[in-house]
Amino acid sequence: MPFSIERKKTRKIRVGNVCVGGTAPVSVQSMTNTFTQDVPSTVAQIHRLEKAGCAIVRVAVPDHEAALAISSIKRQISIPIIADIHFDHRLAIASAKSGADGLRINPGNIGGKDKVKAVIDCAKAVDIPIRIGVNSGSLEKDLLKKYHGASPEAMVESAMRHIDLFASFNFVNVKLSIKASDVHRTVNAYRLLSSKTDLPLHVGVTEAGGLYSGIVKSSLGIGMLLAEGIGDTIRVSLTRDPVEEIRVGYEILKALDIRRYGPDIISCPTCGRCKIDLFRILEKVENALMLKPLPVKLAIMGCVVNGPGEAREADIGVAGGDGIGILFKKGNVIKKFPEDKIVEVLLAEIDKLERTKSFEK
Repeated sequence: MPFSIERKKTRKIRVGNVCVGGTAPVSVQSMTNTFTQDVPSTVAQIHRLEKAGCAIVRVAVPDHEAALAISSIKRQISIPIIADIHFDHRLAIASAKSGADGLRINPGNIGGKDKVKAVIDCAKAVDIPIRIGVNSGSLEKDLLKKYHGASPEAMVESAMRHIDLFASFNFVNVKLSIKASDVHRTVNAYRLLSSKTDLPLHVGVTEAGGLYSGIVKSSLGIGMLLAEGIGDTIRVSLTRDPVEEIRVGYEILKALDIRRYGPDIISCPTCGRCKIDLFRILEKVENALMLKPLPVKLAIMGCVVNGPGEAREADIGVAGGDGIGILFKKGNVIKKFPEDKIVEVLLAEIDKLERTKSFEK
């Protein structure tokens, strides 16, 4: 029986041309690591993110020059842009006036109520949402004392304070995030927060680390929450090229059968029966298909005897051994060819599928 995830029903908001929450698909977003005021570099990186499937992009706004740069950046990209603000509420206001599609602030470090109200008033005037971003590293001192540290309960109480503050100013165009750098606190905090509000949730494990540790922490933390129906938009935090964050985000969604974007590749881990350089073949195919959005399931197997049977559910696949390569679909062998043509044959078949739009959507 197929596994089905029932997402929690949250309020729907709009970030530029992207809906978040409600019945909208879970969106994958990232953050640039260029200097925002360097408009050409920032735009070039965002274009790469767009090609990878990024739905929403966030940029750091550490100064007034970066806030003003948003206007020029926005004219050159096609996805919504979020301004990430810390410490100075004036930068949030300047970013909103420069055309940002949304703001991300941590009310705990943005200033007093009057400064938060000034940001909210500006967001109302230009009709953009605000993400309340609570991090374990920037909680209020009284909550750290009350809960003896940055516990999930402390983080949730901080978030609820901010929600109440925003509501007191009659502003509900909000989404929430509540992140820690470890999986357990992050997951428990989101579970508790989800039980207390129907606002849309941006899910991620903050400062997750480099490629391996970051992928593992993010896959566990984001994956567990999504499997429980919690999460409306996600960001995988990696100390890497942000395009990698998008790739990992979609792999998490595909693994949970929540959303298909790009090929789902099955490949065997290799064993003593494997007589081809499967590592090299797989790498070539992955690189060739990295930015292709076609939602097709592929199999790349190292054994012509067992490969097709083991990958019976794949839409299309290849296997090789003893100088022979085979092309198969749904476990049935279609044709044989010289083994050194494996990559060429598979990519040609995928191009054919893409041209005829005959893959499953």
